[in-house]
Amino acid sequence: MGDFGALPFVYGTLVSSILALVLAVPLAVGVAVFVTEMCPPVLRGPISFMVELLAAIPSVIYGLWGIFVLAPLLRQYIQPWLASTLGWTGFFTGPPYGIGMLAAGIILAIMIIPIIASITREVLYAVPQHQREAALAMGATRWEMIRIAVLRNARVGIMGAIILGLGRAIGETMAVTMVIGNRPEISKSLFEPGYTMASVIANEFSEATGDLYLSALVEIGLVLFLVTFVVNMMARLLIWSITRGSPARANG
Repeated sequence: MGDFGALPFVYGTLVSSILALVLAVPLAVGVAVFVTEMCPPVLRGPISFMVELLAAIPSVIYGLWGIFVLAPLLRQYIQPWLASTLGWTGFFTGPPYGIGMLAAGIILAIMIIPIIASITREVLYAVPQHQREAALAMGATRWEMIRIAVLRNARVGIMGAIILGLGRAIGETMAVTMVIGNRPEISKSLFEPGYTMASVIANEFSEATGDLYLSALVEIGLVLFLVTFVVNMMARLLIWSITRGSPARANG
């Protein structure tokens, strides 16, 4: 129809990425804290390897898993339960498609957990050992030591890891395209299909028939590039500010 606008795609990108962060950050930070502070030395290597192995899986595999495993689970069990218990919020209303914004957020969360967990682990290792020993010497419990001496000192680096994970979530294309539903509309419900900036470029670039159509897609690509660039630069600066000059604590 010659009517172009980027708002539904920007909305879908932001909602799916924020949902992924809400799901991934507690798990990723928890894994990093467990590996660095509480895990037996013999298990640190295998657990770290298994978490980082998630980053080596191609995104199309995540997409296929989302279509054939995650979507049926959401449609049959999770979405009906969410609608009955949290439907009053307005975020979990409508027919349970399985495919939609919620599925995209879960897939993205799984994909960014290795990034946030691995960077958070290195930031926690950069916290000086005497900080831990001082907190324990003052009578702090292990959890109080982790909360006060470790997490508080590493909060800037952890925030950088989270922003870096956000950059990955914003730019992810294939897996999100396969499970988000690809419908350019703005809806409050997470059950409804959506669209992201990366997905619309992947789906429609080969179908762009006119100069205005092509220019609109290129403009969306430029916005996506700028957003991803700024997010990654912010993350790098935050991580550098917490890790510069700090000797890494020996593993084990």
